[in-house]
Amino acid sequence: MTPRPTPADLAAARDRTVEDLLPDPLRLLVVGINPGLWTGATGAHFAHPGNRFYPALAAAGITPTRIDPSAGYAPGDLETLRRIGLGITNLARRTTARADELSREELREGAGRLVGTVLEHRPAAVAVAGVTAYRTAFSARAARTGRQDAWPEVARGIAGDLGERERAALEATPLFVVPNPSGLNAHETVDSLAVAYRAAADAAGMRHF
Repeated sequence: MTPRPTPADLAAARDRTVEDLLPDPLRLLVVGINPGLWTGATGAHFAHPGNRFYPALAAAGITPTRIDPSAGYAPGDLETLRRIGLGITNLARRTTARADELSREELREGAGRLVGTVLEHRPAAVAVAGVTAYRTAFSARAARTGRQDAWPEVARGIAGDLGERERAALEATPLFVVPNPSGLNAHETVDSLAVAYRAAADAAGMRHF
């Protein structure tokens, strides 16, 4: 069994980038804020042992079993995520210890990159995990969690620069803002996260396990 990262491993993981998970076909694209040190050290998204992302996926019936990526993905874990069509990317690419180490500009650049990813890979639905980061990235101060009525003006402007077909494809993609699964988010539980994630998965046409 691969051991969990040591403090030295975590320190060395700062400012790394982590490859997106973009299966084909892509049903639900989950968008984190940025990779944490555990993710940088292991290469597995949402890898910190206190993060509730994978417990919430299992509780929502999105994955058939609970994944534990704290020492890195097992081969079967990635196979499961790809088979169900769950993709993972981030607004900001660089690894930090805390999300508040990111600049406003990094998050806003991430909005443009997300639009490009959506137009290239055409997920059935998108879920951005973290309302505060979403508000900053998309200049959408009044945004709340849940399904959004439309993509924000910033995103529509980016797609508009690409043409009518791209604009229509973006607008046809359901957009959700879901709670951040970090253990630091005391307002949420695994069960409440599962409800929010299941709503996005249902919009993406994902099966229940």
